[in-house]
Amino acid sequence: MTDTRYFEVGELTEFATKIFENTGMTHEDASVIGHDLIKANLRGIDSHGISRIPMYVERLSKGLVNPRPDVTVKNVAGAVSLVDGDNGMGFIASHRATDEAVKLAEKNGIGLVGVHRSTHFGMGALYALQAIEAGYISMIFTNSSPAIAMWGGRTTFLGASPIAAGIPGGKYAPYVMDMAMTVIARGKIRLAEMKGEPIPEGLALDVDGNPTTDAGKAFEGVCLPFGGVKGSVLATLMDLMSGVLTGANFGGDVKSLYFDHSEPQNVGHLFFAIKPDLFMSLENFDARMDEFYERIKKLPRAANVDEIMLPGEPEERREQQRRKEGVPITSNVIEDLTKEGERVGLAFPQGRASALGAAA
Repeated sequence: MTDTRYFEVGELTEFATKIFENTGMTHEDASVIGHDLIKANLRGIDSHGISRIPMYVERLSKGLVNPRPDVTVKNVAGAVSLVDGDNGMGFIASHRATDEAVKLAEKNGIGLVGVHRSTHFGMGALYALQAIEAGYISMIFTNSSPAIAMWGGRTTFLGASPIAAGIPGGKYAPYVMDMAMTVIARGKIRLAEMKGEPIPEGLALDVDGNPTTDAGKAFEGVCLPFGGVKGSVLATLMDLMSGVLTGANFGGDVKSLYFDHSEPQNVGHLFFAIKPDLFMSLENFDARMDEFYERIKKLPRAANVDEIMLPGEPEERREQQRRKEGVPITSNVIEDLTKEGERVGLAFPQGRASALGAAA
């Protein structure tokens, strides 16, 4: 059984920031990535949180990721720009692209920004939340390294290629959607492998095309798309729009974070920002969002369901809870991060054996 300890947000963020500074990043960029990773942990997306530090550091140390990228923005049409990530961390290029999309939308009503020469950008919800904070609707596309087969194929070709979106709420919670095109996010299979835990049936095939519950074999094999052919079709759309359109790698050429250290990934992303008051006043839009929220709360509930929630609401509540009780980190992840810190003379925090609220 894997033990768990609980950590304060500040101590995890400080550790992550210092780790990335030691790779040659500026303090500002390292801090952005540190906050982004812990944000994923706070929202319960642990597969995209602090556990990814060793993998990111390995790619930085091998020169596959540029620690000090010269991220540039080129306006290619009135409401459209292209960001060159200069093979830096995808988080940095993507925050820049979201800012640019919002600026374009402020002027034009809608903004579209493509990104190429990027890398894995973490949890897609980061950029939806960034746009919401600025008061804008957003959609975020990305491609990724091969994880699922083209429908009818037996080898990996398409990425898990998540889509994220955000819509500001009125006085209630905003809509925040972030999902991969696999039945389960590939990072969660990786996390199960790290914990030595099996995965449920129906999520993946091994390298020989056989169904498996072994997380390690699944991670090296083929993830299954959600909804069968529909998930495969959506993953194809993500690759075409994020890879082909932007000039990034596509069609199976995005390099694996874990298994391919031959060259930079060249991931592609696409960011849409939309003013919520294009067709009506902002007050009217907010009121309609409030009405939508109130209507779903009044819907008849299925058996054993206590409450119907808007997408993103469970994660927001989990964040509030973890900020109060602490971020749970399992012993195997603690061991990996302790080793990573020791290599550069940093001590990983001790944490606590129980949730902060329980210990109080």
